[in-house]
Amino acid sequence: MKTRGQVFALLVLISVLLYAAQAEAQAQTKLGCPDRCGDVSIPYPFGVGEGCYLDKSFQITCNSSSSQPFLHHNGSISALLSISTGNGELSVLSSMVSDCYDDPSPMPDLITLNFSPFTISSTRNKMVAVGCDTIAVVGGSLDSNITGCLSQCSDIRNVTNSSCIGQGCCETTINTGNTAIAIATSSYQNYTNVSTFSPCSYAFMVEEGKYSFSSTDLLNLKKGKQFPVILEWGIGNTTCEEGRRNKELYACKHNSECYDLDYDFGYRCNCSVGYQGNPYLPDGCKNINECLDPHLNQCLEKKSCKDTIGNYTCSCPEGNQGDGKIGGQGCSNNQQPGKQIILGVSIGILILLLAVSWLYFVLRKRRLIKLKEKYFQENGGYLFMQKNSEQGQSSTKAAKIYTENDLKKATDNYHESLILGKGGQGTVYKGTLPDNQIVAVKKSKIGDDTQVEGFINEVMILSQINHRNIVKLLGCCLETRVPLLVYEFVTNGTLFDHIHNTNGTNGRILIPWETRLRIATEVAEALSYMHSAASTPIIHRDVKSANILLDKNYTAKVSDFGASKLIPLDKYELTTLVQGTLGYLDPEYLHSSQLTEKSDVYSFGVVLIELLTRKRPISFTRIEEERNLAMHFITSIQENRLLQVVDYLLLDEKNINDVKRVAMLAKRCVSVKGDERPKMKDVAIELRGLCSTENHPWEKNDLLYEQETQELLPNSSKSAVDSTSDSMVKSVIFEIGSGR
Repeated sequence: MKTRGQVFALLVLISVLLYAAQAEAQAQTKLGCPDRCGDVSIPYPFGVGEGCYLDKSFQITCNSSSSQPFLHHNGSISALLSISTGNGELSVLSSMVSDCYDDPSPMPDLITLNFSPFTISSTRNKMVAVGCDTIAVVGGSLDSNITGCLSQCSDIRNVTNSSCIGQGCCETTINTGNTAIAIATSSYQNYTNVSTFSPCSYAFMVEEGKYSFSSTDLLNLKKGKQFPVILEWGIGNTTCEEGRRNKELYACKHNSECYDLDYDFGYRCNCSVGYQGNPYLPDGCKNINECLDPHLNQCLEKKSCKDTIGNYTCSCPEGNQGDGKIGGQGCSNNQQPGKQIILGVSIGILILLLAVSWLYFVLRKRRLIKLKEKYFQENGGYLFMQKNSEQGQSSTKAAKIYTENDLKKATDNYHESLILGKGGQGTVYKGTLPDNQIVAVKKSKIGDDTQVEGFINEVMILSQINHRNIVKLLGCCLETRVPLLVYEFVTNGTLFDHIHNTNGTNGRILIPWETRLRIATEVAEALSYMHSAASTPIIHRDVKSANILLDKNYTAKVSDFGASKLIPLDKYELTTLVQGTLGYLDPEYLHSSQLTEKSDVYSFGVVLIELLTRKRPISFTRIEEERNLAMHFITSIQENRLLQVVDYLLLDEKNINDVKRVAMLAKRCVSVKGDERPKMKDVAIELRGLCSTENHPWEKNDLLYEQETQELLPNSSKSAVDSTSDSMVKSVIFEIGSGR
């Protein structure tokens, strides 16, 4: 005969089994839709068959012959390995790119992996390169900066299995938020001395931990091999707040919570606490019966548990009070002796804790004061004060030193809602000083202890710049780990936002031709001032439309000097580590690492082309011949197709001739050879002349106009595009890694 304890244990076991069956029965797909394809579970919003998925982005096809599911994206499909609704991840198979010793092409092999609208996880994936004479680089669609790695080995005996640290195999990360990436690979020394045991270079994206390098891979990796890659997905291209406004399209159903994703790629849903199931299905999430789960049931007496909607309660035996939960109030007897003793001990412990807390905060405050003094000294604070004092005696206005507390209060402790923009150099916040002056506070990512004196000199020089088209540097904060810079606040966003309509405007173009021409003229005059009129010449090194701010009158302000270089008066060029933004980067600087003023001229030329065409400098969504805007623009001029690429909303009878003249100026600015580019001073003069002509059209010089615009006509003696130029532009991704 079974004892009461055995009977109770049997009842608990039955309850657990019933709970497990209930959890298993929770629907994950729409009613009447397949829930699996082969070994892969297909939860909604994904689905197989019409009406079984949320929209086309979540359509899955199932190969009935092989039971293999495929995911549709951007007009193509990938083999699907798994789907997770909990963390919003997909696992798909991705191809690799290879380059071999016997490959006749002189260019690096390139592959573009486009998974739009899904994003490629930067934390779950790595780019891996395999080979003993291999260089590989990867660039993303969202961030133009690129990364890469180099793998070399002279003898296969030096290769270590399961190791990707540069001998036979190397790996690197990718930037966050990309829907597409481009991977290129090639040989560094044409496989000299390694072709017998490593005749090829391979590069591919793979889920971290899913690839283990082996020396046999140097010979055995073949074209067509695929690797698992983790993608992140979200609902729509909107926020939770915007989604709730349209109840019919809002994906989060009953008893679920919505949370936004980074980089404006939609939102996801999770079941609320106390509920389980699929939050995207029409019926939403179902209540969890915590009493049936021994892990969730935290009652002192398991039998006293009572399930409620979204939660549960526990009861105490008669004569006791409390919540009856383990780790909670428990159950206590009202008549329990020693209550006063326990109360006295509790008060004593509380007083002791308060005393210890007070001592801790006093010591912590002292440490913070010492740490601020340390940072102030390391960041050149005393040198800054000395130079600031010397400058204060002159006619120019001295830069101001702000405290860390000043800037924390101004930016509401760097609240996310006050972020104006993020870039490779750091994050910019909107701030309001105690005198109600609105400023922009730049918080850098990286500090360099070896460049303190150079940083201070740069701050001092920038604070002396007084040009209406350059953002004014007001001062800095030196008592933080990385110095903070304070600039004047410019109200109307960036030129990039306006010409590419990133603010969501779908109507006619926001900026007319006359305003675009004036903006170009003002930027050219600012760069000319930096190159020729500043006390120490300054090369900006990152001229792009995203670094050109506009005020309420659409007056241009050049900003972001985080990558700028001061050029000694006795030098024409500097040898530096290549830095800039893909699409704006001077190809001659890219190849030689020799930075000159003409590098800014090239970048400015790309901005001119942006103003003329309203197209982005680099786009993986365009066809291969048009991905690089500068190259496509030059080709269009050579083939007498300029008016096909110019923004059609610009053109009318009054300005078509001036548009052609600006196009010819832009063509000269983006010449591959720096010697063929004009100086910024000459560019500014020519644009200012065009602005004057816009105001006084009778002042045009017809002969000069004919000579310049004649170059836009077909010329049989000119080649379509210089072969050296074509080679440089096509290999831009590869050359950064190789340094040739």
